[in-house]
Amino acid sequence: MSEKVESTGMELLKEIANVSGKGGLFRILKPSRAGVIVESLDEKHEKSLIGPTARVSVLKDVSIFTEGEQESVPLADVFLKIREVHGEEITLQVKSASDKDLIEFLNEILPDFDRSRVYVSDIKKVITWYNLLSKYIPELFVAGEAEVSEASEEPVVEAVETPKTEI
Repeated sequence: MSEKVESTGMELLKEIANVSGKGGLFRILKPSRAGVIVESLDEKHEKSLIGPTARVSVLKDVSIFTEGEQESVPLADVFLKIREVHGEEITLQVKSASDKDLIEFLNEILPDFDRSRVYVSDIKKVITWYNLLSKYIPELFVAGEAEVSEASEEPVVEAVETPKTEI
């Protein structure tokens, strides 16, 4: 299996991180000797240095636990499903929504999420992160939507004759 080198669509998630103890999301700019330089994903675009002891979670590596055949679903897939269902913005208000509303929201997107390991606080983060990404990096979803529509088309199967090698 080969890895895509391009930095389009959901591949941009490898440049976006959450820093424990800091609100919001950050674009990873470059590593330095003293940690990593990040830029906030908001209208300020503040650059700061995150020390080596800080807990940094790159969104490409984040997934949501499920009870189905898969043990977890990548956050990128969840974001694309949210885009299909809710469009550019999730109108559910994180601060005022009840726990029941938040659980129903995720159930609509990912029915087999593991209710014992996915907390309401996690759902709030998913909603907040989605709205931030949709507002400040809309190209993330445009390329992702193209990938989804391409994947949903019927695949073309070509017959390729490969020479057999005997050992």
